[in-house]
Amino acid sequence: MNIHDYNKIMVAGGFAAGKSWLAKHIALLTGYPLYHLDVEFWQPGWQKPPEEVFLARQKEIMSSSKWIIDGNYRVGRDLRWANADLIIHVDIGRFRRLISAARRHGKKRSDLPDYLHEDSWFSREFIGVIKMIWATHNKDRKMVFAMREKHADTAFLHIKSRRDMRRLLNEWRAVSEYS
Repeated sequence: MNIHDYNKIMVAGGFAAGKSWLAKHIALLTGYPLYHLDVEFWQPGWQKPPEEVFLARQKEIMSSSKWIIDGNYRVGRDLRWANADLIIHVDIGRFRRLISAARRHGKKRSDLPDYLHEDSWFSREFIGVIKMIWATHNKDRKMVFAMREKHADTAFLHIKSRRDMRRLLNEWRAVSEYS
């Protein structure tokens, strides 16, 4: 598989699964613009935008010929999947995701707007993140596979481990070097 065969790439998966990390590396390989939905969504003070504003922003992003979108928001999900050439589902287990969330929590992240930050460990927010990861794991997976059935004609990659992510990136780098 050559990543350059796809112009519109959607990276989906649960919270702290590694979507943003993978999307950044794909953007480096392809040169395509990368859009983190968290950056597009969250307003100052962790305020949510009106749905129509968020949907309009996604339509604007998807109007270009090449893009990588990282995120899972319900608003616009069907539209994102319908417009993508390739869907990558990062399906990492709960425990790995909990470890990842703990490692990154409280640190500045490029997949969040500059004006937002996460509180440190053991804050009420962090406990909420742990609960969310645990409670939504199976629900998130079911949603992705339901969307896959609905958009069966769209290329789909199912990544189950960090090792799989690195292996795939290495394959794509090798293909890019010889293209």
